[in-house]
Amino acid sequence: MTTVTPSTSASTDFAELTIAQFHAMLRDGTLTSRALTQWYLDRIAAHNTAGAAVNAVVTVNPAALADAVALDDSFAAMGEFVGPLHGVPVLVKDQAETAGLRTTFGSKLFADYVPDTDATLIRRLREAGAVILAKTTMCDFAAGWFSSSSLTGHTRNVYDSARDSGGSSAGSGAGLSANFGLVAVGEDTGGSIRIPASFNNVYGFRVTTGLISRAGFSPLVHFQDTPGPMARTAVDLARLLDALVGYDPADPFTVVAATSTGVGGYSDALEAGATAADQPSWRVGVLETGFGPDSDPRMAPVNEVVRAAIARMRELGVGVVPGLEIERLGEWIADTSVYLRQSKSDITRFLSGRDAPVGSFDELYATGVFHPLNDLIDGIATGPDTVSGDAEYQRLRLNQEEFRRLVLGLFADAGVDFLVYPSVQVVAPTHAELEAGTYTALTFPTNTVIGSQAGLPALSIPVGFTTDGLAVGMELLGTPFAERSMLQFAAAWEEAAPFRKEPFLESPR
Repeated sequence: MTTVTPSTSASTDFAELTIAQFHAMLRDGTLTSRALTQWYLDRIAAHNTAGAAVNAVVTVNPAALADAVALDDSFAAMGEFVGPLHGVPVLVKDQAETAGLRTTFGSKLFADYVPDTDATLIRRLREAGAVILAKTTMCDFAAGWFSSSSLTGHTRNVYDSARDSGGSSAGSGAGLSANFGLVAVGEDTGGSIRIPASFNNVYGFRVTTGLISRAGFSPLVHFQDTPGPMARTAVDLARLLDALVGYDPADPFTVVAATSTGVGGYSDALEAGATAADQPSWRVGVLETGFGPDSDPRMAPVNEVVRAAIARMRELGVGVVPGLEIERLGEWIADTSVYLRQSKSDITRFLSGRDAPVGSFDELYATGVFHPLNDLIDGIATGPDTVSGDAEYQRLRLNQEEFRRLVLGLFADAGVDFLVYPSVQVVAPTHAELEAGTYTALTFPTNTVIGSQAGLPALSIPVGFTTDGLAVGMELLGTPFAERSMLQFAAAWEEAAPFRKEPFLESPR
């Protein structure tokens, strides 16, 4: 794990800084990208590995300061920004390959793996003027809902260090909330952006698959995988998303980004409309089957927070349609889950095309080098080497199409723009609960799989805290390519009901 020696030069507190505030300070000469980058590096050095460490960063980019200086010099010389993310220090999940900077995929086996080329997303970030600040922790090959990594162990929840950050974009969620970077990138197959976003009081967006290239990201289920933006504000979420979307010949799924309407222009959409006063123009359906039983003490606090948020929507004039249900939702989720049939072949395909320590999933599994709590890896090992001709795989894929139509039918029949429900039915689990086997990957009560397995965009929005101070997220489910309206709703909600709260980090010992 990379550590950084703290500097004493940065005394200004840049916690909770937004992109707009940063760019305004760049323009008036009161801040530089180098100074901000140094401030984040100092904060990582102070809180990532010492004492009750967050443990969100696995590798700091040694070129980050030099990159920031180059951007400052460019602005001084030209008087213009390189792009919309000029000088913005970004945290990136260590699932994205970075040229010349190690990429571990959360695996101890890949502790010394250094790619030759950038993932397409990394290239887009650089073209937009971003500074790649650091790579963030994740569980081994993104195979789980928690932070458990053979390389980095657990990443702590920023509001309770005894609890997990959620995964698999563990470090992106916790590091962003801890103000280790200005914005962050995660990756989501079944909830890996939205779970840590929910547990760490930030926004996390699973966009329509194909809007953002997956080239250079390790896969889990290729037709569900998508990178996505994470941010402390809805506006920053939109700004980051604008820089990420677009067609990439290396990822055939991204043809939708070039051929569909309503793609891009997310920041402009927020500037053009949707303030708190516009709330009555939306109709939001409450998916009752997304709530766990109030009799369960792990679920009741989540239900209370989300229902309070829904009540606040009504007060603001939002058209709330209660009582919507998906019959046999649990059965639908089980019968549309393809990890055990698809993931082995996807991971093997990825590894076989690289000069890597192992060349297939079976080789990886045979080493036994993966965190023991990542039980999904054991499940994947039982799956077929190829899905070609696999009848069970075909059944599950057909079920996904039927489930997608069922969920979209709920939108149509109820006449709603979005569905809402808890992002995750329970509060962030303790590490003791995870060690005791309280949860498994395929039984963890996360609602994030609804959007993933129906193929729909979903956004986790901060909606408050339990009486014990644990963050809770509410998922906003949309229809395909509804990202603009989803961001408008989130921004208006944030204006009317701001629930972001900076965590207190213990002083280093």
